[in-house]
Amino acid sequence: MRLLVTGGAGFIGSNFVRFALANHPDWEIVNLDKLTYAGNLANLTDVAHHPRYAFVRGDIADRDLVARLFQEHRFDAVVNFAAESHVDRSILDAAPFIETNVKGVQVLLEAARELGVRKFVQVSTDEVYGSLGPDDPPFTEESPLRPNSPYAASKAAADLLCRAYHRTHGVPVIITRSSNNYGPYQFPEKLIPLMITNALEDKPLPVYGDGRNVRDWLYVEDNCRAIALVVAKGTPGEVYNIGAGEERENIEVVRAILRLLGKPDSLITFVQDRPGHDRRYALDTAKIRREIGWEPSVSFAEGLERTVRWYLANRPWWEEVKSGAYRRYADEWYGRLGLPVG
Repeated sequence: MRLLVTGGAGFIGSNFVRFALANHPDWEIVNLDKLTYAGNLANLTDVAHHPRYAFVRGDIADRDLVARLFQEHRFDAVVNFAAESHVDRSILDAAPFIETNVKGVQVLLEAARELGVRKFVQVSTDEVYGSLGPDDPPFTEESPLRPNSPYAASKAAADLLCRAYHRTHGVPVIITRSSNNYGPYQFPEKLIPLMITNALEDKPLPVYGDGRNVRDWLYVEDNCRAIALVVAKGTPGEVYNIGAGEERENIEVVRAILRLLGKPDSLITFVQDRPGHDRRYALDTAKIRREIGWEPSVSFAEGLERTVRWYLANRPWWEEVKSGAYRRYADEWYGRLGLPVG
C-alpha cells in the first residue's frame, strides 16, 4: 500500500512514519512536510534512507504540488497530520491556521476526489468538541462541535469539509480525534516537553491559571497504532475517538515530572491564564475499541517515565530546538541526507 503522510516531520507524524515502517512491511510512505517551525528532519534521521520511505518538502496548500504527487504515486491512502497546532500561536495570529488546517485540507480532499484513494484519514483533535465540566460525561463521536480557540475552530472546519467531501463526492474519509499526545520528539512548547526541558535547565516551569485544567494523556505510540488500524480497518464516513482514559490536572502532571527528575516544586511558577482556556477534555473511546479492536497499552505513569528518559538521553535534540539552531540546519539536512529540495 502506498501512503501519503502529510506533516510527517512533526511530532505525531514522525512517530507514525517510524511505527508504520517498522510494523507494516507492505507499506510505502511518501512524507510531505513544509518544515515549518514544528517540522524537523532530525526527527526522522534513522529512517531517512529506508527503502520504503521518501521525503518531499512542500505545502499541502500547494495545489499543483499535491496534484503532481497524487499523479506520480497513485496513493492508496492519505494520512493527514499536517497542521498548525499550538493554541497560543492561534490566539496571536489565526491566519496560518486557516491556510494550513482548512485550505490545505481542502486541497488534499480535492486531489483525493479527482485521482482516488481507498482511505483518507484526517487526524483531528478532541479540542473540536469544546470544554467539559468536572462531572460531565466524556465526549462521544456524536457530541456537537463547539471549538473555543482559533486552532480548534480551524480543525473543526477541516472535519466538516471532510464530512462534506464524503457525503457529496464519496471521498472515503475517516476522522480520528485524539486526546493530548505526549512522547519522544514533541516540540518543547507543549506542556510535558516544556516542563521536562525547563526543569533540566533549572528554569521556571510556567503553569497557566490555577493549574487545574484537566487533559486525557495518550502516549504517542498508542495513537500511532490506533491510526494504523484505522487505515487498515476503519470504515469511511466514520469518526473515531482515541484516548487513554488517563485524566490528569496539569499541575499533577508537572509535579510528577519534577519527582521523576528529582527537582523541587519551587520551580513551578503560576502565570496568567490564556484566553478561552478549556477546563477539561475527556473522550469516550468505546467505538474504536468495539469496531477496530484498539485499546491503549501504555499507562500514563509508564509513558511519562519513558518520555522523561527520552529527553534525558536526547539533550542535543531539544537544545537545538529550543535555541532555534535546528531551523538553520534545514537545508544542510537535505545535503547531508542526500534528499532533494522540493
